[in-house]
Amino acid sequence: MNVQVRSHVTNAARSLPFERVVLVLQGGGALGAYQAGVYEALVEAGIHPDWIAGTSIGAINAAIIAGNPSNLRVERLREFWTQVTSDGLWPWYKDSALRRSEGVRKFLSHASANLALVSGSTGFFSARPVMPWLQPAGTIEATSLYDTRDLKRTLQRLVDFDRLNAADTRLSVGAVNVRTGNMVYFDTSTHTIRPEHVMASGALPPGFPAIEIEGEHYWDGGLVSNTPLQWVADSGPRRDTLIFQVDLWSARGELPRNLLEVMTREKEIRYSSRTRVNTD
Repeated sequence: MNVQVRSHVTNAARSLPFERVVLVLQGGGALGAYQAGVYEALVEAGIHPDWIAGTSIGAINAAIIAGNPSNLRVERLREFWTQVTSDGLWPWYKDSALRRSEGVRKFLSHASANLALVSGSTGFFSARPVMPWLQPAGTIEATSLYDTRDLKRTLQRLVDFDRLNAADTRLSVGAVNVRTGNMVYFDTSTHTIRPEHVMASGALPPGFPAIEIEGEHYWDGGLVSNTPLQWVADSGPRRDTLIFQVDLWSARGELPRNLLEVMTREKEIRYSSRTRVNTD
């Protein structure tokens, strides 16, 4: 199998000399908006993957792509990201000259992130009115900081699950079984995918609650492997494959100068590690 990982599209070829074309989308929170832009660039280049594998936020993007007709996919991705990354308390900033100031941009970015931590994200998650440690042990409210029922409603609105399961475009989403600690991939070739499977892939603790599916509970697949690249490479039957992987976390970076940069750099190293191992 000839597996190639490309970082950009160089031409608008309509017919590629591969048996299958795969798009791999890893986890990265709000950085997943970049994945939507990459998919739009692929569409503009006339490249349409026949298999999309995602983990965490990548699973949500993947479901939106696979669960819509080709002419609506970019529009639905844009709708999702516009909803969950609203302008919040500073809509004036979009058209302000202050956008050119790196200091102002960083400050408002951190302020927006802190606002989401307190109040949640529209159509994605919301803060629980009562803190988890004040809830009865064993309840879902006692095991997570946020309620993700809004995400289920968003997925039901933006994704046609009947179309998704028709397998015109194969979909794989990775999650971790909380009880066994093992990685599990829900795949349209072996499963009927519902909103819960997509939510399970992005159920990062302790923020989000585990998602129950057929009596088992699942957390974010990024706890074991932030990228589904190895799953794609190992899956049979062996076929000549072109893989586009969107790397949201950089393995290389500068020495951090403050605590915020330390936190960012730690995530970059942690979440890019599996990518380097798998590509090697």
